[in-house]
Amino acid sequence: MKTIDFKRARGPDRMRVYAIGDVHGRLDLLQAMHRRILKENEKSPPFDWVVVHLGDYVDRGPDSRGVLDYLVNAQKKTHRMLTLAGNHDVGFLQFLDKGDAHGVFARHGGRQTAQSYGVTIDFDDPASISAGRSALLRAMPPEHVEFLSGLRRSTVMGDFFFCHAGVRPGVDLERQNPEDLIWIRWEFLDDPHLHSKVIIHGHTPASDVEVRPNRINLDTGAYASGRLSAIMIDAEGKSFLEATV
Repeated sequence: MKTIDFKRARGPDRMRVYAIGDVHGRLDLLQAMHRRILKENEKSPPFDWVVVHLGDYVDRGPDSRGVLDYLVNAQKKTHRMLTLAGNHDVGFLQFLDKGDAHGVFARHGGRQTAQSYGVTIDFDDPASISAGRSALLRAMPPEHVEFLSGLRRSTVMGDFFFCHAGVRPGVDLERQNPEDLIWIRWEFLDDPHLHSKVIIHGHTPASDVEVRPNRINLDTGAYASGRLSAIMIDAEGKSFLEATV
């Protein structure tokens, strides 16, 4: 299998690619990053461009509803907004489906997501969980459920493979388990071997963007750090962007 490292990797011809890390309810940072991207395009206009969002739009931060509204509306206005699934986005759908009291939504930030829709849930109280799930289903615009249900697990552009969490080492990128793409952690992070593409991912918060020969981690813990990170890939050029408020 032919492999490639970050230094040699190129983006697609005549297409500038941006990728944005985990948002987690920080609408303010997402809007700031989109403004930053538009400024970059004004400064040096590309032939064409696209933005890949790496998932985890909901949970933990204060305005998950606002983030989903923003992305739904952005996709109506342009084809340039691609959105991939994160484990928290899938976990939200699973809670809406079954009201799981022990899933990622209930135990890792779903309270804030529910509150953004005006719903309060005590995840230690089965009656509150059931009532809260019903209230969320009433409060959520159908477009939000449709958006979450339609998220892709990965995309490829040039020499780069984009997904939320990472890939299973030793498995061809075309044959990856969809669950690994949103959940895998240390088996991927600790593996130094190159892949057929450079992996652009989030999922595991770090104090700064992690640049490795085989992968780039863009999750800088926006919901807690107040820093949302992105990469700009323009042919052989690569640079990093940060949004703060």
